[in-house]
Amino acid sequence: MTFVTFINQFISGATYGLVLFMVALGLALIFGVMSIVNLAHGSLYMLGAFFGYFIWSALRDMHFSFWLSVLLAGLVVAGAGFILEFLLRPLYRRGHTDQILFTYAFMYIIADLVKMFWGGRYYTLPRPPGLEGSLTVAGIMLPTYNLFIIGVSLLIGALLWFLLARTKLGKIIRAAVFDREMVGILGIRLPWIFALVFGIGAFVAGAAGLLAAPMGSIGVGMDVEIIVPVFVVCIIGGMGSFLGALISSFIIGEVYAFGILVLPQMAMAFMFLVVIVILIIRPQGLFGRS
Repeated sequence: MTFVTFINQFISGATYGLVLFMVALGLALIFGVMSIVNLAHGSLYMLGAFFGYFIWSALRDMHFSFWLSVLLAGLVVAGAGFILEFLLRPLYRRGHTDQILFTYAFMYIIADLVKMFWGGRYYTLPRPPGLEGSLTVAGIMLPTYNLFIIGVSLLIGALLWFLLARTKLGKIIRAAVFDREMVGILGIRLPWIFALVFGIGAFVAGAAGLLAAPMGSIGVGMDVEIIVPVFVVCIIGGMGSFLGALISSFIIGEVYAFGILVLPQMAMAFMFLVVIVILIIRPQGLFGRS
């Protein structure tokens, strides 16, 4: 393996891992605050890609059409997240099994709705203007859009951390994690807080769906393709941990990228082997609580 090949594969792995990180952020936020296991989170990612493509197709002649589509797709999916959260409210205290069954059913509902409106076709989206080419660093050509995805993923993670750690709303959200009843006694309407948290998670997932689209294709099934590695990231990082999600997404992305290079048919197996090893050593995940 040459040094250039190593760097290119490293960037590819970091890009894939940080796309997982963007989606895992919403999942970790929802679980950390509400203790909800949302299997339909990958469906929100897929909805963002499809709605974003539809919006981009209508606005493609405008300047900044791609970026406007990312914002609007995130907002539309946030609205879908509000609806899903409202339907989930009766299941808050009924345990994870009921939540898993409900959100698993929602996966199929969303998939059928996507087939109804967009069919089974695959759609491709060009990279936004200014990010189509490559950047040469020390004689190595690095895809500009991949570097952008790495940067924007870290920025989104930093913004969510700032929201939770440095704002009044963040303090209320963190208080709700530890003692919901006390927060309710203080006169804070927990249903609004939970809806907001779910909406933020859905917005990030929807925006990530369109941001990742220029590196692949948009089609039915992308929800299943993303949700399994996203849950892997959350589990080995520690459910509800942002730092754990960041480090584990980087690990999973690199293991998958170099696994494809070394033994393509075993790339997914390598990823789950890492899960097995980490959970044997730390059953609660890298940064999870016992």
